[in-house]
Amino acid sequence: MAKDGTNRGGARPGTGPKKKALIDKINEGKLEGAMILPEPAEFEGVDVPPVKDYLKATQKNGKNLCAEEVFITTYKWLRARGCEKLVNTQLIEQYAMSVSRWIQCEEAISEFGFLAKHPTTGNAIASPYVAMSRDYMKQVNATWFSIFQIVKENCSIEYDGATPHDDVMERLLRSRKGV
Repeated sequence: MAKDGTNRGGARPGTGPKKKALIDKINEGKLEGAMILPEPAEFEGVDVPPVKDYLKATQKNGKNLCAEEVFITTYKWLRARGCEKLVNTQLIEQYAMSVSRWIQCEEAISEFGFLAKHPTTGNAIASPYVAMSRDYMKQVNATWFSIFQIVKENCSIEYDGATPHDDVMERLLRSRKGV
């Protein structure tokens, strides 16, 4: 509401009644408004679509990017829930790349520390990797919430349990060990 009493701009996105998950509607027997799609035909094929080259690229520091592993894990998790066709592959790629870039920033913070030297004055300043890490983590969370919302609204089986997003910190710790 503006100061002059008018309601400009309309409702904010994400406000209003929360949508129930499809599995909750099925369990309660309340399927009004829920669209149940027919079971798709069984196809023989590969488990995961081919991973793009930029997700497998060797980085400037010589280390491999872990985006391929994140992409495969996330896609298999979606496939196990029958939602791999509902989530755009580009969204999964964006999630995988954001996770791998976040891990790179965290590794740089571990290697170089929280402080950096100002290029002109030589004074101590906050490391730019800290801000980049925070930005990538925001992007990771936003992308994951988009993926998870699609699964929540369309999955007709239980979607609880370990998710690829839960393994992000474990992946970071494994990358530091070099395993």
